[in-house]
Amino acid sequence: MTSSTPQSVDRALAILDAVADAPRPVGAKELARGLGCSLSTVYHLLGALTARGHLTRTTEGYAPGPRVPALHRSFQRHLRLAPGVGELLGRLRRATGAEAYYTAYRGGLITVVDSTAPVTDIANPFTPGPEIRAHATAHGKALLAGLPRPVRRRYLDEHGMARFTDRTITAADRFEAELTRVRGQGFAVSMGEADPAYTCLAVALPGPRADGSVHALSVSLATAEFRKRHGAIRGAVARAAAELVPGA
Repeated sequence: MTSSTPQSVDRALAILDAVADAPRPVGAKELARGLGCSLSTVYHLLGALTARGHLTRTTEGYAPGPRVPALHRSFQRHLRLAPGVGELLGRLRRATGAEAYYTAYRGGLITVVDSTAPVTDIANPFTPGPEIRAHATAHGKALLAGLPRPVRRRYLDEHGMARFTDRTITAADRFEAELTRVRGQGFAVSMGEADPAYTCLAVALPGPRADGSVHALSVSLATAEFRKRHGAIRGAVARAAAELVPGA
């Protein structure tokens, strides 16, 4: 908790994060132990979060509530996604045999906004939500390459360049050289940099937009399969990106 964050707000957000990240409903006692606070405090916060629809109470514990999908739709609306993004991702998935993603940089954060990966596929390394490995992913490279250098440096300073595999680029000068290559060739590739078993390829959409955001399309698949079909996959992603008209 930071000094500027009221403790009750911080704990409520911690409860939301804990429930969202859990593979199953979470009980109040488990949440209290995880937060290191009293059970009565947790029950008080759970009551408020449940009343607002952010959580729901089940026989097994607390789970994300009906307000969550509405928040996600609002997030997409504020990003001004072009019409038909979901359908386009589905077509890209069928054309490539790879899971497809729509990602965006906005307000200092990179987010996987939408994906064709089933919500039950917990093994998929790129799930909708905050992207914490941007420097090691193709969509992260494509988005960061489209930002002014001071903005990009600020992002990397704040989020770091952790090493996830032996292929992850962690040196700032090497990463800048990689982004120069991305801008020159018009697409980004991450081969085993975020996850040793996966390769992802991304194409940035025209931008940045009026709000400073940058958007991208990407796919991910097993590295062995990518090696066999990289040309066809790159072409399919480029064609899909050309179909999207930036939001007004």
